Amino acid sequence: MAAPKKGRRSPASQGKPGRTLVLILIAMVALVGGMFYSGTLTPRLGIDLAGGTSFTLAAQNQPGKPNAINETNMNTAAGIMERRVNGLGVSEAEVQTQGSNHIIVNIPKGTDAKQARQQVGTTAQLGFRPVLTTTAGTKAPEPTTPPSAGGKGDKNDKDGKGKDSKDDGKQGATPQGRAVTDSLKKAPPASPTPSPSTTPPAGGGDADIPAGLQKQFAALDCSTKESRAAAGEHAAGSKPSDPVVACNDDGTQKYVLGPVGVEGTDVKDAKAVFDAQQGQGWIVQMDFTSDGGKKFADITGKLATKTQPQNQFAIVLDGAVVSDPRVSQQLNGGNATISGGFTQQSAQDLGNMLSYGALPLSFKIDDETTVTAALGGEQLHAGLVAGAIGLALVVIYLVAYYRGLALVALASLGVSAVLTYTIMTLLGPAIGFALNLPAVCGAIAAIGITADSFIVYFERIRDEIRDGRTLRPAVERGWPRARRTIMVSDFVSFLAAAVLFIVTVGKVQGFAFTLGLTTVLDVVVVFLFTKPLMTLLARRKFFAEGHPWSGLDPKRLGVKPPLRRGRRSIVTTETKEA
Repeated sequence: MAAPKKGRRSPASQGKPGRTLVLILIAMVALVGGMFYSGTLTPRLGIDLAGGTSFTLAAQNQPGKPNAINETNMNTAAGIMERRVNGLGVSEAEVQTQGSNHIIVNIPKGTDAKQARQQVGTTAQLGFRPVLTTTAGTKAPEPTTPPSAGGKGDKNDKDGKGKDSKDDGKQGATPQGRAVTDSLKKAPPASPTPSPSTTPPAGGGDADIPAGLQKQFAALDCSTKESRAAAGEHAAGSKPSDPVVACNDDGTQKYVLGPVGVEGTDVKDAKAVFDAQQGQGWIVQMDFTSDGGKKFADITGKLATKTQPQNQFAIVLDGAVVSDPRVSQQLNGGNATISGGFTQQSAQDLGNMLSYGALPLSFKIDDETTVTAALGGEQLHAGLVAGAIGLALVVIYLVAYYRGLALVALASLGVSAVLTYTIMTLLGPAIGFALNLPAVCGAIAAIGITADSFIVYFERIRDEIRDGRTLRPAVERGWPRARRTIMVSDFVSFLAAAVLFIVTVGKVQGFAFTLGLTTVLDVVVVFLFTKPLMTLLARRKFFAEGHPWSGLDPKRLGVKPPLRRGRRSIVTTETKEA
């Protein structure tokens, strides 16, 4: 008897289905373990299911732009605001216009509401202003110099300015051999203890700062939230061509700032990047428009010739300084990098503000309310009841029509449910995914897609058995045809979900995301669970011999006589079951 040729596989070749089943079981255990490890055992819910916070923002008229509040600017502002809020993660936030001058922002429970409020609230114009002087954010103490020493005090002040300028030059100069060619450096903090001789610091110079602004700067106390808010409101309402005083976000520094050199609208894009090549850690990369690049090159060229703090520029949002990097040389090419001491969160926050900070309108928060999930909970309960009824009908149909094969379908549905639940739970803390009512509908609709894949495979196997083959070769021969049909069907479903996700916003995106996720999982389950399980069951006597309750009874299927070499198959005239 001739030995079988190597490299050829029999149609009944079974492969190693046990290994594949072990692989998907390990993946399930790992996902469930990840849930317990992270401490998150339930999916994050959207605002319609779990409640959340709702903001109502009113558009404000700006000086010199009485007709700025129009439909175009409102829609633009809503789009930018939505990207800013969702820049915190895929949080399913809703941003929509209401009336002619209001925007409603809904933040689901579980999102960092305080951080989101800051992102929503900081909606005024963004600008880059040169720093004239800076010191600690507390109010300057009163001078204690005796009156008799007034003349010498003036002389000493004059000499002190020269000395301070020299020292600032040492601090601001870039060390030799480490020249910064394409980046900006975060400026080191100024001395936390102001003194009469450094208020304002020498870098500014009395000639550069009006006397009224010097007095305002000396009296400014940034250590309280109220004073910072007042200073920010005053600075935000000033003309771009006027110098202003301002505080930074945490109130540790206060500044005298020159006129706006680059508008926020000149920033085309900004993002946080981890620099592993030069070892700078997290940095912020900025790209400017063509006009913005020219303005930025002009202002950095001027600042690079000065000493600290006048070689710094302040990034001002809503009248508050969010960053104050120093410049070592003129930056051309329309792009720049800010580096130095960023954490991932601080770099992402700054990049988000630079990208989406410049709005065509300014807003104020008119109302902030907490949204309950009572209505959404009732709708969810009704939807789950409807889904349970539909699932029960599917199970009854599978058991009545496919009998033993229904166990394979139900086990596959169970695996798909576990994978879907664990992945959606882990996506909450990972990317901010929130499960809302449309997303639940997408998951319920996916039951039909998954069940359809099983039916396609089962019918291919039954067709092979009708042609006279035994179960083991029928499982292998029916798989390629079923696989092709399943892949085409799932590809169409995934493509529809992807297009829907791209062209829609808000809750509809939740439906599209869930539908696409469950479609991908359907392919995984069919390939890694359903097919290997059928291969193993084909070796069991109950299924292999076509028990009446196996769903593969030859008499019910109208099986033809077995195929034999040299003989033509006999065509039966008996009626076949559909």
